[in-house]
Amino acid sequence: MKKSKVQTICVHEGQLLDEQYKGAISPLYMATAYAYSGVEINRYPRYFNTPNQVGLAKKISALEGAEQGLIFGSGMAAVSTALLSHLRAGDHVILQEDLYGGTTNLVVEEFKKFEIEYSFTKGLKKDDFEVLIKKNTQVIYLETPSNPLMKIVDLEAIALLARSKGLITMIDNTFASPINQNPITFGIDVVIHSATKYLGGHSDILAGVVVGSEKQMNIVFQMAKNLGGSLSDYAVWLLERSIKTLSLRVNAQNQNAIELSRFLQGKSSVDAVYYPGLESHPDHNLAKTQMKGFSGMFSFELNTSYDLDIFQQNLKLIKPAMSLAGVESTLTIPCKTSHSLLSSEDRLAQGIQDNLIRFSSGIEHVEDLKEDINSALKKSKK
Repeated sequence: MKKSKVQTICVHEGQLLDEQYKGAISPLYMATAYAYSGVEINRYPRYFNTPNQVGLAKKISALEGAEQGLIFGSGMAAVSTALLSHLRAGDHVILQEDLYGGTTNLVVEEFKKFEIEYSFTKGLKKDDFEVLIKKNTQVIYLETPSNPLMKIVDLEAIALLARSKGLITMIDNTFASPINQNPITFGIDVVIHSATKYLGGHSDILAGVVVGSEKQMNIVFQMAKNLGGSLSDYAVWLLERSIKTLSLRVNAQNQNAIELSRFLQGKSSVDAVYYPGLESHPDHNLAKTQMKGFSGMFSFELNTSYDLDIFQQNLKLIKPAMSLAGVESTLTIPCKTSHSLLSSEDRLAQGIQDNLIRFSSGIEHVEDLKEDINSALKKSKK
């Protein structure tokens, strides 16, 4: 059978059949105890193999072009399990310089306990990664577009470099979503998502995903079953339901993001806008080669002649809130939230100013969002 289009995969792939009542949606299997005698598979939630877990993993794997996947209780459970499953004491991992703050904290605060060495790049070009490769390097870890400055890494170049050296590549693909970017297509080995974001899409599910080849996922599973970071079947069922509208939501969010970034780029109240969909973005041409859409995420620096706190307080539709990628537009200040655990020096070294705002476009009408921003700007001028 011909491979389905992405919209059809979102709705139908991995869906469980209701053999008893013929319902149109996947039935929910809430059991935590399954028979072990006379069955082909011993099922247990911590083994990531309940019916709902398996069905959802199949759907997300199909969206990413992967062979297998595992569903976790959070994005950080997915990140930590993927990394620790491929690293041992004495190993070395290379990470790009600007990552989600939680990932950076995991590495800096915990890896020394496991005697795992790490290096952060000083740039995002191929040479910036290659210069850090050592005899004990095992993994290169990426995030593109990056959080929060939307920098782009050349996936194919890094994948080719890694394979020439016998290294495993991993990527946090959360900001792009499987609708906008499929890293496996470019040779990346392991793809990670905070499913709390675009995959869930309604700001009410905490989850994570790791997908890759059968070989890679067997390695991840051996660690995952021991760490115990699986997701409850009810949340799995909700996530499977949410992904049915993933393509519709993300495409609407992409459109709002490009219109809002262009709108803000022309304002004297804004010093800079970071969005790979803008031709002015330094990585725009690269983004066009590996992204189908440019994400619903962007960031901008509010001019210091405007009060950042008052600006947030006067927004009516746009919610100042942690997390991102819901159907409602939200914003956050990285220095106070996602990157607050980094020192001010480390943030500035990554280009994260204290007046930087990370914006997550929802699916509202863009003109209403523009009006909300304009109104808040008028009230926040010093």
